[in-house]
Amino acid sequence: QVQLVESGGGLVQNGGSLRLSCAASGTIFFIYTMGWYRQAPGNQRELVATITSDGSPNYVDSVKGRFTISRDNAKDTVYLQMNSLKPEDTAVYYCNADFGPMGLEWGQGLQVTVSS
Repeated sequence: QVQLVESGGGLVQNGGSLRLSCAASGTIFFIYTMGWYRQAPGNQRELVATITSDGSPNYVDSVKGRFTISRDNAKDTVYLQMNSLKPEDTAVYYCNADFGPMGLEWGQGLQVTVSS
C-alpha cells in the first residue's frame, strides 16, 4: 500500500514563506506526475502546481513567480516552496502522485494560514 505523508504547514504572516514536503512510502516502482492542490473554505479543490517525472513544472497563474515545485526522485518526495504568501493562499494543501498502473494517491492535507 502506498501512502503520501505531508509536512510543513502552519501559520505565517503576509509576505512570509513556507515549504511543504510530501513523501511517498510503500511499494513504489515509478512515480509519474506529482502535484499540489488546495481547497479553501467554500471552494472546490484547485490545482496549484504539478511536476513531471523529468522535472517539468506547471503552475496556476495566481502562484506563478511566488511558488516553486520540485521533486527528489531518489527520496520519492515532492516539495512546494511558497514565497510572498498572501491571505488568499490560505487553504488546506494536498499533495498528489500518479503511480501509473498503481493508481493515484493523496496526502492527508495540511493547513496553511496566511494572516493579513
